[in-house]
Amino acid sequence: MADSDTLTNALRDLIWANHILHHHGVVDAYGHISIRHPTDSSVYIMCGYMAPAMVSSPSDLIQYHVSNSDPIDPDAQKGYSERFIHGEIFKRFPRVNCVVHSHAEEVLPYVVTTQVPLRAVYHMAGFLGSKPVKVFDIDHHYEHGDQRDMLVRNARFGAALAHMFGGRETPNETVVLMKRHGFTCVAGNLVTAVYRAIYTKINAEVQTKAMTMAKMHSYGVDGQSGFGGLTEEQGEGCKVMCETYQDKPWRLWVREVERNPLYENTLSEEGV
Repeated sequence: MADSDTLTNALRDLIWANHILHHHGVVDAYGHISIRHPTDSSVYIMCGYMAPAMVSSPSDLIQYHVSNSDPIDPDAQKGYSERFIHGEIFKRFPRVNCVVHSHAEEVLPYVVTTQVPLRAVYHMAGFLGSKPVKVFDIDHHYEHGDQRDMLVRNARFGAALAHMFGGRETPNETVVLMKRHGFTCVAGNLVTAVYRAIYTKINAEVQTKAMTMAKMHSYGVDGQSGFGGLTEEQGEGCKVMCETYQDKPWRLWVREVERNPLYENTLSEEGV
């Protein structure tokens, strides 16, 4: 496949991913997804300053230098102030090729009431592992004169968030929560990143409901709490299984947004 075709296909999928994440409530007017350029690892791509649902063509996308998150084109349209989330993760982890940042409502309780950790509670969230999901607190990284608005608006904050993922070329964590803000997830490819973002949201909702039911049960029946997360072995096994079959929901998600008149993708092809 020619480099031009490779890039065209990557941009088409990135536009779809913006739509899919909106369709599934992972992003609204805020939140964003980026990919590493498929033929130039020193560049990453994400949409400009617009709601993800409204992205429709390559002209809505901006290419940035991984080294400093400056746009390749000095005359590029306005971009996201939080692009440093993406740039610093790509810089730290050469094997990460897609980053998603979200403020999904279902996850927010776990970034506000952080004494209750987010855990993987069913098989589709095995990628979260068996331990509580880590929480990044930007407040520890503020310096005198910083605007304390919780946004990762510079390289210093972005590097601190990237550090929370641990590891070297490949991060140890797939998802990091952001205190009083949202969450960021990473993957080696776009389909896996979208899958992880959607199922982080669903897992959080399931956990909240499960803990509520367990508490109600303990008060009303036998005093025993029935809540528990996946074991380490279950988490790893489910992660491998789900990523083996993630192409199935991806095809469904693409069809959903293709058939919805809200979403436009000028790179979409019949039958893809």
